[in-house]
Amino acid sequence: MGRSIRNANRWLIQTPDRALDQAYDAALMIKSIEDQHFGGQKIPKKSRSHSDTVLTYFQNELKKNLKIAEIRLIEFRASRFIVDSTNSTLYNRSLSSDRDRSAAILEKLEFIDAVLSRYESETQKSKALVPATQNPNYLSPRTNENSRNGSTEPKIEELMVSDDDNSILDKTGVLPRSILGTLTRIKRDLHPQAEEQVLRSFRSSKVKTLISIRLILLLIIVPLLVQQLSKTFIVGPIVDYIWKPRQTGIFLNYELEEEALREFNAFRERLEFEQFIGIAPSISPDNPEEKELLLQEKAQEIAAVYAGTSANAIKNIFADLFSAISFAIILTTNREGLAILKSFIDETVYGLSDSAKAFIIILFTDIFVGFHSPHGWEILLEGFARHFGLPANRDFIFLFIATFPVILDTIFKYWIFRYLNRISPSAVATYKNMNET
Repeated sequence: MGRSIRNANRWLIQTPDRALDQAYDAALMIKSIEDQHFGGQKIPKKSRSHSDTVLTYFQNELKKNLKIAEIRLIEFRASRFIVDSTNSTLYNRSLSSDRDRSAAILEKLEFIDAVLSRYESETQKSKALVPATQNPNYLSPRTNENSRNGSTEPKIEELMVSDDDNSILDKTGVLPRSILGTLTRIKRDLHPQAEEQVLRSFRSSKVKTLISIRLILLLIIVPLLVQQLSKTFIVGPIVDYIWKPRQTGIFLNYELEEEALREFNAFRERLEFEQFIGIAPSISPDNPEEKELLLQEKAQEIAAVYAGTSANAIKNIFADLFSAISFAIILTTNREGLAILKSFIDETVYGLSDSAKAFIIILFTDIFVGFHSPHGWEILLEGFARHFGLPANRDFIFLFIATFPVILDTIFKYWIFRYLNRISPSAVATYKNMNET
């Protein structure tokens, strides 16, 4: 009991130093982002040198660290007021050590106040929030350098919108951005904390990759498992108990019935052919009842198969509904993970070489909107209809093939012209050269 009291007392006495150190670390993190990515200037809400997604990440890191600094400063003031009188008696510091400690505290407080004073508008207008508009198409491969610390996950929440944060250097510059970027990179590499920043960036990139892969596996594996398990243990027994083919009918649509009749007629014609050429000795020409018995057995077999097909289509409808619900639950409960996944995909796609980008664009356009794509769309739509027991409406399929690939091709071309041409003109040139050969 006495040991617990001593530990609690020690923890309480160390609270001011701990709170001040946490506030100081948060201010250091804000200053690090400013020095590394904005040339020591205030973190803006709009900038032409960074994409909207990157600025979203910086703004959320800024808000998080500002909140930490404010809360820890309040904790520092309150706890220091409580334990200030007991601090000296517990540690029995000398006068010189007290002066050094006071100087260190003042230095940290001055640094924290200097950082927080630049963002007074953010702290005063924290309630004026609007949903962030993220545009992944401006993302550049430099996003890997924008990660801060692997121990915390980036949170994509909401942004405060302001119009007074665009500096003149964001609009125009005396020197080209590439030269300024090179000078900034050299300055960053020569910084005393450059190695620490590289390690933080690596940890953040590692955490982002793990979160993205985990979320992708969840989005793929969980709906498939839910679909199979619900179909086997929930939907299947219920449908088998309710579905009575002799009462409700064997076929869900006329196409299944036509397929069953074609299969039965093919069997009857094959049986007659084998009987006429003498390779069906089990059927006697003088006893037609044997032939009728075989046809009856085949008809019952076909009826059982197509009754199972119809029941399976009904099972697929409800099992896929459960799967879609599970997919939606994963999306709604992992919004921060989705933002990280989106950023990861943007970095991966826009970080590819120009030839790789052109290859992927040509591959996707040829598959979905190319010359041979109508055959693939036709097979895909027919399989989709069969999966749910629907008749394959040829008019709808042909209308879909005549319109949707055209719309998709227009979207591809607009994306290439509007976004890719701005981000990577060399990739567009490579795409045109590869497409013309």
